[in-house]
Amino acid sequence: MATLALPEPIANTTGPATVAELLENLGVPACRVRLHPPLGHATEHDAAESKNLHGAICELVDGTLVEKPMGFYESHLGHILAFFIESYLTHHRLGFVVGESGASRTIPGRVRMPDVGFYSWNHFPGRALPAGGVLDVPADLVVEILSPSNTRTEMEQKRQEYFASGTQLYWEVLPETRQVRVFTDANTHKLLGENDSLVGEPVLPGFVLSIQEWFSRAGNRPVATPPEA
Repeated sequence: MATLALPEPIANTTGPATVAELLENLGVPACRVRLHPPLGHATEHDAAESKNLHGAICELVDGTLVEKPMGFYESHLGHILAFFIESYLTHHRLGFVVGESGASRTIPGRVRMPDVGFYSWNHFPGRALPAGGVLDVPADLVVEILSPSNTRTEMEQKRQEYFASGTQLYWEVLPETRQVRVFTDANTHKLLGENDSLVGEPVLPGFVLSIQEWFSRAGNRPVATPPEA
């Protein structure tokens, strides 16, 4: 009599058991979670080439691609800020700037793409940049320009990752109210408004940018009432 072959047991996994648990871990709405590649199987290459391969700029979170939300206005603000930093770097050749597709590894399993990132040349002896699409060092200055679908949980995760990996300065921009939260560690910040200026210390010594000038250069847009603290 033929012996019935039993199926191999399914290996245990350490990942989330349900979609609800996955979304809770990611801290983002379901509309930003990509199903291809399959959940848990995306790679750094998928993230670095996400615009070409998958039609959207995506970060990598534990094997899952998460779309990076950014409208035209947020992108516009990012490019203007990069212009001001590049102008500063003309006379202070300290490093280089990347935009919203500039990928870097933060903690194991995570690839993030700050809206604007500054990297010191100190990380790259001889100013030799590595091959590949993902930098293995964090940005010294990280700028995240919030979009409506960014969540508090998501941004807290990002800050924890960046500072754990070596970021020194983190600017979180609130376009609707023209305010900026300035972090020098993951958990405390100073809230600046249009009457204030961004200061680059200790990453960009001597860099000062009026927040009002930055937003004025970006064009007029309705300003929302600042949220209560």
